Amino acid sequence: MEVGLKHHRSSITHLSDDSLYLIFEKLDTKLDRESFALTCHHFLDIQNSSLKCLKIDSVRRPPFNQIIDSSMLNKLLNRFRQLESLSVHPCMDVTDLGLSQLQNYGSKLHSLYLDDLFNVTNKGISYIASGCPLLSVISICFCKITDTGLIKLSKSCKYLKEVGLFKCSKITDSGIRSLNKNCRQLRTLNIGMCHNIVGAGFQGCSPTLACLKADKCVLSSTGITEMLSGGGLEYLNFGLITCIGDNRLAAIGAGFAANLKILDFYKCNFVTDDVVLSISKGCPLLQEWNLSHCDYIGTSGWYPIGLYCKNSERLHVNGCYSFHNDALLALGNACERLLVVSMQNCPQAYASGKNSFIAQKKGRMILENEVWLITPHWAFARRP
Repeated sequence: MEVGLKHHRSSITHLSDDSLYLIFEKLDTKLDRESFALTCHHFLDIQNSSLKCLKIDSVRRPPFNQIIDSSMLNKLLNRFRQLESLSVHPCMDVTDLGLSQLQNYGSKLHSLYLDDLFNVTNKGISYIASGCPLLSVISICFCKITDTGLIKLSKSCKYLKEVGLFKCSKITDSGIRSLNKNCRQLRTLNIGMCHNIVGAGFQGCSPTLACLKADKCVLSSTGITEMLSGGGLEYLNFGLITCIGDNRLAAIGAGFAANLKILDFYKCNFVTDDVVLSISKGCPLLQEWNLSHCDYIGTSGWYPIGLYCKNSERLHVNGCYSFHNDALLALGNACERLLVVSMQNCPQAYASGKNSFIAQKKGRMILENEVWLITPHWAFARRP
């Protein structure tokens, strides 16, 4: 009898990996999961491969001097096979080869952040395209990809909702056209400092596009019209853009951007009184507007904001020498929701006007420090 019992005796270590995964996922607390992993090496492997989110930083500061290269990244991807979110930043020693394991273990990835991987090219993007069909968020800012890589990515990853291409200087309107054509759920796009994009690739863009960063770009007036053609934009950053063409920003005030809530025109020197009037009429839902260092707005150019933008909550006028006391008080009287005005270096706005503005409504503030970015928290997905 004893011999028979020995043959039928079993323990949790004899369970299949699938069963162990189910047990591990039922553990609610961090302590329980760590205790599970400490039981034996096999259980530690189960814990590792169950990890859903991984952030990898390459630290070169003493005493760490930790350098993440392609070989190490491949080992990590082989170890953590259930990842849904991966952030690798900034790891300059990672090349295309470091992304090759994504072909095998990227099928569950939803978010991928690869900013500042300067040695990643179209080859690395092809690994992502072939292995990560469920991607909804990807950021590849500063990477050396071209339209070829972006086209391949957009054709394979059709569920993309957020794409970061900041300073991907080789991307043109051809790549953007493919992205807009294939990824019809696209919600957020960052093409800042992509100097070869003029906007033509946005023709027929999806109405789901709600957030667009195109700061420091060189855009045509026709291209701007195409960018707005979807009609769904809520956040638009045109800071420091160069605009080519006669109509320039006419489309923004022509009803194409009626849903805009946040608009950034930081240092746009072609913004005039007429532009402010047109946009104020065409964007009644505006809540926050950055007009800092827009030097061509005159003393009368501020009043249309109060007349038409009744939902205004925050206004940035730093470095606007034409902004004056009467304009500040007029805005305060007309915009009941206006609570914050950021106004450093506005010599025509005196202390008396600022104090009167604050006294008009409880909770109002004047910020004397300049805010550089007004990107809303809802524009981009939270990084791991």
